[in-house]
Parts: sequence; structure tokens; C-alpha cells
Amino acid sequence: MDTNARVYVAGATTLIGGALVRTLAARGSFAMIGDPDPAFDDPASVDRFFARTRPDYVFVAAGRTAGIAGNERAPADLMIDNLLVAGHLVPAAWRHGVSKLLYLASSCVYPRLAPQPLQVSSLWTGALEPTSAAYATAKLAGITLCEAFRLQHGARFIPAIGADVYGPGDDFTPDNAHVVGALIRRIHDAHAALRPSVDVWGSGEPRREFIYVDDLADACAFVMREYEGKEPINLGTGVVSSIAELAEEICRIVGYGGQLRFDRRRLDGMPFKGLDTTPLRALGWTPRWDLRRGLTKTYEWFRASLA
Repeated sequence: MDTNARVYVAGATTLIGGALVRTLAARGSFAMIGDPDPAFDDPASVDRFFARTRPDYVFVAAGRTAGIAGNERAPADLMIDNLLVAGHLVPAAWRHGVSKLLYLASSCVYPRLAPQPLQVSSLWTGALEPTSAAYATAKLAGITLCEAFRLQHGARFIPAIGADVYGPGDDFTPDNAHVVGALIRRIHDAHAALRPSVDVWGSGEPRREFIYVDDLADACAFVMREYEGKEPINLGTGVVSSIAELAEEICRIVGYGGQLRFDRRRLDGMPFKGLDTTPLRALGWTPRWDLRRGLTKTYEWFRASLA
């Protein structure tokens, strides 16, 4: 990346977008575009924004997300929001001469029963996990749109697929939280109320790959600088944990000694999500945060946010 370049992080107020802004600003050599995001559902607003700010590099970290509860409650809203983000930002970036764009998707874009670890060759080869199918389809459309602009115009538009992200600033609300935020909230509340047990949705058996938000931001910046491949690239740690193991680790961090009760009436979601990060590691990137340290930092932030 040209160190004098103008950089725009779309979705700078999101968990990942905020970490990207911090990561890039810490390097101190880019002109970060700090203007408020345009209205992503209005193509004219997006076009005016690009005409005014003239970014050289764009990170697309925008679009609404939610955990299983939010995906069950509002799949149409999540899908439309993410379709509009991709459908308006990516063409505008091309029209206004953006040098390179990174579009960030999530690992739910892979088929539910794809071989593990998940490789980009498995995209579009099977049915998606039903609990996130609408959101995942919108993200797949964004990936395909980037590939289409590369194919038709030679655009340096890179789709990246992140592991399950967590960290300070995450959503800890019951209705929208992903699994880490939901478990931290539930276990903290049980500890504070001296309850003898806490419910964990599902069987606890699904396995997930978690990545601390600062690591994901660093991986995005690294890929923007180092990767020019035509295929999407996975961004992850290569380490997987079961939901039960995650809950037990959070109990230790919180100091909660009660019982974990797994509510099998609740949906598990995708049974296994571990990413093949061989291409990323071959470029020279490695994570800096292990799960325990990342969860500890996240819980410290959560507790401070309650004060």
C-alpha cells in the first residue's frame, strides 16, 4: 500500500471497522478518511461520498450482523442490508478509481457440511446452514461481485472470509449477540446473581474458530498489502474450540463456579467452522492473540462498560 494513500473503512463504527481504523491509524502513514459513512441504501449518496473523498484503498466492513437469535428474527433485514452495502459500494469503488478494495465476509458463507478445514474451493458446493442462510447469501453475492469486477475490469477487489470475531466493543445484547458476547453476558449475570447454573444454547458440541478483533483487523491490513490472488482468502487462527470449551473458559475468566446446562431445544447452527488458513500463513501472517488472552481482554472491557 502506498503510505501516502487515502484509506476508507466502510463501517468504521462496527466491531471490525473500529479495529481496522485503530490498526491503520497506529501505523500513522495513511490519510484516513474520517467522514461519516454515506447512506449505503442510497446509491446517489454513496456516489457523492466517493466523488468527494476519492479513496485509494477501501475496506468494506459494513453491513448488519447478528447471532442465531437475530438471524432467526430478521433474516430479510440482514440480507437486504448486506446486499445494498455490496451492491452500492463495490461499483462506486470501481467508478471512482479505487486502487484496491477488500470485501470482508464471514465463514457462514461455506456450505453447512463442507469438508474441514473450510477451503474456498467449497464455496457454492452445498446447502448453507439454515439459521444464517439469508445473511450468508448476501455475503456470497458480495464475494461474487468482487470476482465479477476483477474478471470484467481487472479490478483489484479482494474477498476475504473471516473466522468468528470477538473482542472489546462487541454486541452483548441478548437479541443480537454472537456466541462469545452472549456467553459472556449470560455467565457474568449468573455470577453476579449467585445463580447455581447458567443455560447455554444448543448441545455445546459445535466447533468454531474464533479470532480476536485486533488480529482480524491486522490480517485485513496485511492482505490488502500482500495478497493479489484471484480467489477469496480465509482469515483465521487455525485453532478451533467447541462451544462447551468456550463456555468453560469464560467461566474460568469470570470466576463463575456454577453448572453449565446445555439447552438442546435451541439450535446449534453449523456443526463445524474451521478455516483453512494455509494461503494466509504462506504469505507470512500469524495471529498474536490466543483465545484466553482475547477473552480476558473482552471481559475486562465488558465489565468496564457496565460501570
